[in-house]
Amino acid sequence: MKFQKICVIGLGYIGLPTASTFALHGVEVLGVDTNPGIIETLNKGEIHIHEPGLRDAVSKAVESGKFKASTQPKEADAFIIAVPTPFQENRFGEYNGIQYKLADMRAVISAAESILPVLKEGNLVILESTSPPRTTFDLLAPILEKSSLKAGTDFHLCYSPERVLPGQILRELTENARVIGGMTPESAQAGADLYSIFVKGQIIQTDATTAEMVKLMENTYRDVNIAIANEFSRLADKFGVNVWEAISIANLHPRVKILSPGPGVGGHCISVDPWFFVETAPELTPLIYHSRQVNDSQPHFVVETVRRTLGELQGKRIAALGLAYKPDVDDLRESPASEVVHLLQKSGAQVKAWEPFKPDANLNGIAISPTFEDAIKDADALLLLVKHTEFMKFDPVEIAQSTTARIAIDTVNGWNASQWRSAGFQTAKLGVGK
Repeated sequence: MKFQKICVIGLGYIGLPTASTFALHGVEVLGVDTNPGIIETLNKGEIHIHEPGLRDAVSKAVESGKFKASTQPKEADAFIIAVPTPFQENRFGEYNGIQYKLADMRAVISAAESILPVLKEGNLVILESTSPPRTTFDLLAPILEKSSLKAGTDFHLCYSPERVLPGQILRELTENARVIGGMTPESAQAGADLYSIFVKGQIIQTDATTAEMVKLMENTYRDVNIAIANEFSRLADKFGVNVWEAISIANLHPRVKILSPGPGVGGHCISVDPWFFVETAPELTPLIYHSRQVNDSQPHFVVETVRRTLGELQGKRIAALGLAYKPDVDDLRESPASEVVHLLQKSGAQVKAWEPFKPDANLNGIAISPTFEDAIKDADALLLLVKHTEFMKFDPVEIAQSTTARIAIDTVNGWNASQWRSAGFQTAKLGVGK
């Protein structure tokens, strides 16, 4: 197929980089989002999210005339749905006495319905949003067929998951392998034709449900492996062992690669996607379910480490360093660092947080300092929650001159404990024994 105009619905961390990349490769792109403020920002050539290189890409795309943003889809050759699929709030599934989280597919449903008035024979529709297995066949296709066009016959329908790393999105969109799952082989080929406009990596064609499962398998694999690392941190703490040393030694084995423990798992992928397997087949997923339980409870282990170090938390002043779900990004979705702060506050601690990548974040109930200096100056303890590069470059001697804190607690193995002790700090580290 030839594509002169495409419509990208959802202009967040995936939709916007995808739309701008297509535009910079000469395709006319209409980006669609329900937020009028985002539309206004983008049409000025500015951006509303942080991602290296994205501001320049969007600015060039707008200047070229190939990218425009709107609140409503228009006719196009292809439609890409890249909207969020979070959890449903206050609603859970249940199986044999266990509760599990459920996917909120309302944004996907709304996006599909918005296409109906402009869907034409011969069009291509691609879902990129991470979704439970069978979503393309059982949810998306019936909605689109309300147009009186048949999916896979009158128009092509595919599932093609994003598989990129925040902080590297623009590069990985182009270089990573791309999976195209079609409702039919012809649909898969049409999807391959579209992404071949800019993808340099291998393009693999399969069916839609396989592509959905591939995406979930990738992130579930990571989640399960992080869970065992987090359990190792708790075991090391119990036995008086330094888990970081133990992992480094174990990883010398040629067939062992234990991941790093930390305050938990966040973001919109690894902490979310495994639940989609549990939702669709709770009877088959006890390992996945329990791995999610381990990782979701890791913030409680962090708080117990803090409590053991500081004693009674009531009234303690803590500077929480980092709120993002991973280093060097501004994405706070499902962040375990934020959960740690909430738990500390419930225990009576007075917490000031500092997130350099999103200093203007508005998180319910969390006091975010306007500056790093403000966050630390009157603190009793510094709590490292995210391994941001700038936090790793701290000079403990300089920090000691700017804060009343003399306790440094490291949950991500980011600081050299001996250097902090030499600067006059008492140190504690997650998973390093009592």
